[in-house]
Amino acid sequence: MDMNTIEAVVPTTDPAEWRDGDAWLAGGTVLFSYGSTVLKRLLDLGQAGWPAVTVSDAGIELAATCTVAELYALPASEAVAGREWPGLDLLRPCCDSFVASFKVWNMSTVGGNLCTSLPAGPMISLCAGLDATATILGPGGSSRTVPVAMFITGDGQNSLAPGELLRSIQLPASALSAKVAFRRLSLSNLGRSGVLLIGRLDADGGLVITVTAATKRPVQLRFAAAKMAGPAALAAAVGNAIPEELYHDDIHGLPAWRRDMTLRLAEEIRGELLGERLVVSGDFWTGPRQPHATSPQPSAQPPGTTQNQQNTQQKEA
Repeated sequence: MDMNTIEAVVPTTDPAEWRDGDAWLAGGTVLFSYGSTVLKRLLDLGQAGWPAVTVSDAGIELAATCTVAELYALPASEAVAGREWPGLDLLRPCCDSFVASFKVWNMSTVGGNLCTSLPAGPMISLCAGLDATATILGPGGSSRTVPVAMFITGDGQNSLAPGELLRSIQLPASALSAKVAFRRLSLSNLGRSGVLLIGRLDADGGLVITVTAATKRPVQLRFAAAKMAGPAALAAAVGNAIPEELYHDDIHGLPAWRRDMTLRLAEEIRGELLGERLVVSGDFWTGPRQPHATSPQPSAQPPGTTQNQQNTQQKEA
C-alpha cells in the first residue's frame, strides 16, 4: 500500500541515525501491507551488503536481510555440502509454513519475521527450535546478543529498544547436529500455523521441545535425559510450562484446541526422536528426510496438507 506519511527513505545500517518516526526497512512485506500514520522515514537496509548466509564450523549465520528464498535454497547449496547437520531438515518445512507465494519468499526476510514477532512466525519457530541467538546493534556502536526464544516477549512484542537493529541470527552447530522433528497444524488446508512444534535430540541425550504458534511467545521444554521423558512426564511438563493465558487466541485456533494439539504433537515428537513410533500429524513433515534435493529453487506453491490429516483437523477443530 502507499505510505503517504513518508518524507524520506534513507539507506543506512547505522542505529545512530534512527529517530522518532523511523522504521527499519528490509523486505517490507509486513511494513507496507500494514501501513502506518506515524512513520516519517524508512531506514533502508536494501543496500547493506550483508552476506545472506555464512557457514562455518561454528554453525550458520543468517543476516537479518536473508530472504526466505535464500534460506530455502541453503540445504541444497555447496555451502553445507558434506555437513552432518540433520537440523538442516527444518529449514524447508519452516519456509513452507509461511504458506506464501514465491513473490513473498523473494522479498520477506528472516529478520523481518522475527521483528514482526507474531506467534505464527515460522522463522521464530526455526530459530528458537535451533537455540539460535540474535545479534542486535544499538546507537553508539553497542551490540548485544539474546537467544531468539527470549527475543520474542509476546504477540507482536520483542525485546528491541527504540532504534535498535537486528543484525544477524546464529544457528549453532551443536543444535544443527542434533536429530530433529517438526510438527505443524492449522485449522484449514494450508492455513496459518495454529500449532508448530520443533523437537531436538541432542548429542548428550537431552530432549528439547520448542512450542510456537500455539503460544504468544516461544516456550522451550528441556529434559536432561530424554529416556526419562515419558508421555506422562512430558504432558506434565507442558502443563507446568504453559499457563492457560499464554496460549494464543484468534480465528486460527482457540486456546483449548491449541493446548490439546500441543500435547498431541509433543508426544508425537518424543516418540519419533526416541525411535518408539512414527506418527505424523499435520503438513510439511514426513519423518526423517533423505539427502536433500539438488534444486535450490523454492516452488511457487508449498506442498499441501495430506487429506487424512485435513479430515482429522476438521473433526477435532
